[in-house]
Amino acid sequence: MKYGIYYAYWEQEWSADYKHYIEKVAKLGFDILEIAATPIPGYSDKDMAELKACAAANGIMLTAGHGPNASQNLASADPAVRVHAKAFFIDLLKRLEKMDIHTIGGALYSYWPVDYTKPIDKKGDWARSVESVREVGRVAQDCGVAYCLEVLNRFEGYLLNTAEEAVEFVKQVDNPSVKVMLDTFHMNIEEDSIGGAIRTAGPLLGHFHTGECNRRVPGQGRTPWREIRDALHDIGYDGTVVMEPFVRMGGTVGSDIKIWRDMSKGATEAELDRDAHNSVNFLRYVLE
Repeated sequence: MKYGIYYAYWEQEWSADYKHYIEKVAKLGFDILEIAATPIPGYSDKDMAELKACAAANGIMLTAGHGPNASQNLASADPAVRVHAKAFFIDLLKRLEKMDIHTIGGALYSYWPVDYTKPIDKKGDWARSVESVREVGRVAQDCGVAYCLEVLNRFEGYLLNTAEEAVEFVKQVDNPSVKVMLDTFHMNIEEDSIGGAIRTAGPLLGHFHTGECNRRVPGQGRTPWREIRDALHDIGYDGTVVMEPFVRMGGTVGSDIKIWRDMSKGATEAELDRDAHNSVNFLRYVLE
C-alpha cells in the first residue's frame, strides 16, 4: 500500500500552493499528497505541467479529492444542472490525466455539503446519479482515472451511507473505473462492523481514507486499526491509503467540516508536521 495525507490538514481553504505541500510530505515520509480538485479547472497547461513535474521530482504520487457544489450535482432533478455537472467532471478528468493523477474520490455522485433544508428524493436521485456517473465513468476509463465514490455519514450525505449501498450503486453503474471509497471516520458512524464494511467492498474498493473518530491523525483516537488491517488483508487491498485529519478551526475548511474547537491544541506547523510524520509511521506499522 501507498500512504498519503490530504493537504487541508494544514490549510483553511479548498486550494493552496500544492507544490509546497508536495515537498513537505516527501520530507515527512509520505508516498502520496491528496489535493483538492477545486482550483484545477482554472489551471493553465503550464500550471498543470509544473505540478506534475514537482510531484515526479519529489517521488510523490498525487490523488485528488472533491466535494461537488450544488451546480456540480450529477443527481440533480434539474436536467440543466446535470448537463453542467457532467461537463465539469469530463473537463476535470481530462485535466487529471494531464497531471498524471489517476485517483479522484469524494461525493462525486451528488453534492456536498448537502442542504438538508430541502426535500430529499433518494430514490429519484439514485437513479439519476447512476445514469450520470455511468456517462462520466466512461471518460474516467478513457483517462485512466479511478472514479471513487465516497461513502459518507448521514449528516454529510444521504445517497451512499454504507459500503453495502455503495457496492450496489457501483454494480448498477457497471464500469471498471467507478469504484467504492471508504473512510474510517464515516464508517465509525454508520457501519455495524468496520471490518465487515471493508470486506463488503472487497475488490471494488478503489481508495481508502483514514482518520480517527474525532478527525485527528490516525493513532490519536480509538479507531480499531487491527480490525481494519485484518479486513484490508482479507480482501487483498494494496492501493492508496490517505489520512484526512482536520484539527484546526477557521476558513471554509473549518466551516464545512464543522471544526468548532481547536483540536490541535494550538499546535505550531512544526508540531503538526511531527504528528503527521508519527502517524504515517504508525499506519505503516499497524496496517502492514
